[in-house]
Amino acid sequence: MPLLFLSLTAYFGWSATQGDRGLAAFAEGQRLLKQAEAERAAAEAERQTWERRVAALGSHIDRDTLDERARAMLNLADPSDIIIPYGPKDRLY
Repeated sequence: MPLLFLSLTAYFGWSATQGDRGLAAFAEGQRLLKQAEAERAAAEAERQTWERRVAALGSHIDRDTLDERARAMLNLADPSDIIIPYGPKDRLY
């Protein structure tokens, strides 16, 4: 009997520390939670940065300038544009 109780105690002790719902799993969950909170804070900071940039544009945006900048940033062209290709090492100016 004592051996049976000792082995049951050992099993439950191991499960409490190393099992699926034990202390090690709890510590891993806390680590993942802190990592997710840090990523959320970074995403929130980036969102606030973009909100400030958009608010700074105001309502006096020139549509042609906005279109030009959007195309340049996205590397797109209008079908009616004339495109002159150049090499990667060629200077534009």
